[in-house]
Amino acid sequence: MSLSAIAADEGFSPYVDEQGNISFPGGFRTSMVHLGSWFVPEGGASGFHDVYTEKESVEAYRETGKFPDGATIVKELRASDAGTYTTGTNVSYATDGLKQWFVMIKDEQGRFAGNPVWGDGWGWALYKPDDRGTNVASDYKVDCLGCHVPAKANDWVYTEAYPTLSKD
Repeated sequence: MSLSAIAADEGFSPYVDEQGNISFPGGFRTSMVHLGSWFVPEGGASGFHDVYTEKESVEAYRETGKFPDGATIVKELRASDAGTYTTGTNVSYATDGLKQWFVMIKDEQGRFAGNPVWGDGWGWALYKPDDRGTNVASDYKVDCLGCHVPAKANDWVYTEAYPTLSKD
């Protein structure tokens, strides 16, 4: 499989239809590679943020320093709790309390210029646990981009917490 297009044999992306609608990548926890995690201690986005992508996307990133066309990034937000363990007190851990998922699909060709969830080289989606079938983001500039502005120079992706992208 080509490293320049993840879904080269199947079209652009298995998670994107002809109109640019992004579907939830079911089974990503076992079919994708865990890139790394963030822990946000307070606020609306508090909890563990586990991030995943395809194995081929990791290989391409390691080779080129960027995500390839068609790459999928899934960030799963989970609630957290803390307890006392043999490793220490107030040890935080992820619970089964799902908060939401963010999905980004790399689009180097600007395929969906008229679709408001596509732009700046990516497709942007947000899914809530009560309906994985509906992307609740309606305009990436309003719903998504604000959190990514500090990562603009890095293709809108915070990669510092992703040790999997580093060459071994």
